[in-house]
Amino acid sequence: MTRLVQISDTHFGTERPQVMAALERWVREQAPDALLLSGDITQRATRRQFAAARAFVERLGVARVLAIPGNHDIPLVNLAARCLRPYGRYRHAFGEQLQPVLDLPGCLALGLNTTRWYRHKDGEVSPEQIEQVAARLARAGADQLRVVVVHQPVAVTRPEEAPNLLRNHAAAIARWAEAGADLVLGGHIHLPFVLPLPTARPLWAVQAGTAVSSRVRDGVPNSVNLIHRPGNDGAARQCIVERWDHAAGSDRFERIDVRVLPLGAVASHAD
Repeated sequence: MTRLVQISDTHFGTERPQVMAALERWVREQAPDALLLSGDITQRATRRQFAAARAFVERLGVARVLAIPGNHDIPLVNLAARCLRPYGRYRHAFGEQLQPVLDLPGCLALGLNTTRWYRHKDGEVSPEQIEQVAARLARAGADQLRVVVVHQPVAVTRPEEAPNLLRNHAAAIARWAEAGADLVLGGHIHLPFVLPLPTARPLWAVQAGTAVSSRVRDGVPNSVNLIHRPGNDGAARQCIVERWDHAAGSDRFERIDVRVLPLGAVASHAD
């Protein structure tokens, strides 16, 4: 069984110490195979905030970490840094690779940088990025769960959230579904949900809330996702997405929702 924890929108600089402590304990209890960070790791991309975020991730004790930047991880008021070295501080904390790949026996996770230094909030996926992801998905093994990690959402549940949609998302999800993707993970709007996408082959949008920040929305508490897939026993492909919320005034996260997602059939193109 492959176990993944998705943590998004930690916004270090606005973190809640009690929630952080509860999340650290919960992650260690889950013992995931990998940690997926879907952007907005900091609030204002300062060195101190990145250092605090890096220390937090190290305390979680997960050997494999896939991280991508969010729009808050680019300096906002320091125009020189934003224009000349927009990802300098991010790279110092989380490595040079802005589009990391995690290739495990049970999972292929592809991180995608959907931020642009010249945009304040809006995310974008280029035609080149769409094709690069599709080409890598097409080489995945038949036993791998195929996951794409972006920051801005590829689907929303409320009409007022439509301006937050990832630019070129329709072309991206159509192409990635065709190439064999199973899940597209995102954050940005601090609202957790799971939605089927309008594609010919099954593809799911999995959104995470804000993990530890005080910047919660609409009464939705701090929230993270646990994603796991049973071992290959000859049954139809599926995966399980669990939503875990921080219980107010407590020192724990509680499971509040479980979704069993049917996945599309795949053919192995691995060498």
